Amino acid sequence: MKQLVTKIAKSKSLFFAVLAMLFLQQTYAQEVSSSIDTTQLKIGEQFRYQIKVEANKDFPVVFPEGQTFMPLEMVEAYQIDTTRLKDNQTWQLTREYALTQWDSGSYVIPKQKIIVNDQSLFTDSIKVEVATVVVDTTKQALFPIKPTIEIEEPSSFPWWILWLILVIAAVAGLVLLFLKLRQRKIEREQQIPPYEKAIDTLKKLDESQALERGEMKEYYSTLTLAVKRYIDEKIDERALESTTEELIQHLNELKANKSILVKHKVINDLQDILRRADLIKFAGGGMDKLTAKADRQLIEEDINSIKDSIPEPTEEELLQDEAYAEARKKKETRTKIIAGIVGVILVVVIANFAFFDNKGFEYVKDVVIHDTAEELLEKDWIESEYGNPPVYMITPEVLVRQEVDSANVPTRQFPESESSLSGEIFAYGNLEDELFIKLNTLNTGLDSSLTFDKSLDAQTDRLEAAGAKNIILKNEKFTTADGSEGVKIFGSFNIEDPVSKQIEMKSYVQLYFASEQGSNVSIFVSTTDEDEGFEEITNRIINSIEFNREN
Repeated sequence: MKQLVTKIAKSKSLFFAVLAMLFLQQTYAQEVSSSIDTTQLKIGEQFRYQIKVEANKDFPVVFPEGQTFMPLEMVEAYQIDTTRLKDNQTWQLTREYALTQWDSGSYVIPKQKIIVNDQSLFTDSIKVEVATVVVDTTKQALFPIKPTIEIEEPSSFPWWILWLILVIAAVAGLVLLFLKLRQRKIEREQQIPPYEKAIDTLKKLDESQALERGEMKEYYSTLTLAVKRYIDEKIDERALESTTEELIQHLNELKANKSILVKHKVINDLQDILRRADLIKFAGGGMDKLTAKADRQLIEEDINSIKDSIPEPTEEELLQDEAYAEARKKKETRTKIIAGIVGVILVVVIANFAFFDNKGFEYVKDVVIHDTAEELLEKDWIESEYGNPPVYMITPEVLVRQEVDSANVPTRQFPESESSLSGEIFAYGNLEDELFIKLNTLNTGLDSSLTFDKSLDAQTDRLEAAGAKNIILKNEKFTTADGSEGVKIFGSFNIEDPVSKQIEMKSYVQLYFASEQGSNVSIFVSTTDEDEGFEEITNRIINSIEFNREN
């Protein structure tokens, strides 16, 4: 019995010893440590950050990848070095990273996550000091900082509209010039007395050499035009449109009424010439040159006879003619004005129809009422990367780096990590504007779930501090195009316009991304509410965000 008890005691001791060995082996197999080769470095100088993991040889180990060392930049990750320890069951895995920083100051390397056999382990955070490079000003003088240079933004104005307007204006100008010159020519001709105009026509006929070339049709057409136009302007306004028989009949009636004191021989001679002209012009008849010359001389004599036969106008007739001329002048002026107005209206209507057809009603409406959202959507957007590690975004305007201060970095929200806070801020516009964009990168050294809750509170505090009221907060999960997961906070708030002093409603979206190492990125976009154009701008911005973009 005593031997049995002894054996049981030995078995228990052996069992507990084996358990203790397994526990110690399991504990020993999961030791993690980190170190750096220096805590003091210069701007841009690289230093080594080393992580050592002791684990069972059968346990998988996952080291940090990518830019998890913010605010320091990871330049290179070296190959993992594996060393087998004496017990042959435990391996020591060592990996080194080359890190650097390009701004002076005090920085904290955040805790790094290492996964050993599906168990998450973390290193301690390490503080480093980055010093500026001392320059000997006795040997090399310091030059003043160059001022910033404003770069003119490329114009987004649709220049084809201007060219279209210029072309239309040029065509309209040419048409008006042609009409003006034509009108002046007509006025000059009207100012020439009918008798002088008729004699001048006959002289030009003599100079044309039409008779010598045998162009009888043209010759007689000009000949009859001279006499009929004179009669039309001085006696009968229907003369140019009348046939030969109608004109002769009317001249006889005027002679009978003693409106003209012309002899029968003049009317008969004129009738003979007009009939010969009709035969030549319409029947294709011929005529010898001697008869043609005689007819030309006879036409001039008939014009002189008709001129002498017209009684002098009475004073009453002169007054009537003057009043008629004045009324006619006013009518012509009104006609010109109406024609000009109609022409301008037609040009504007045609241009608007072409513009509507090309751009659509909504675009024209937005241009007329000066819709800023439409202008921003139409312009060329800017692709850029901000911060380190870089956040890729497409925005209508470039985001400008802001000074990091207590108002931008909410240290009051993270008192336990205040000494290790660092970040960068880029923004466009102000919260009261129609469009406000803000990108904030922050390293807190805290767990992501904790920082999200505190950032949610901080966001509300910042909006209230800026004057926002009636703040509505909603949140949901969000995934970027490259698969990065975060949280989308969205809603609305009211804020007073600093110019109009009226309360305006704004819509906003904030994307929040955080890592277990304490790196946080937030993108905030606020716009004028109830505007589909600004809603499209917001969606276009947040859907463009990427963290692991391959160039």
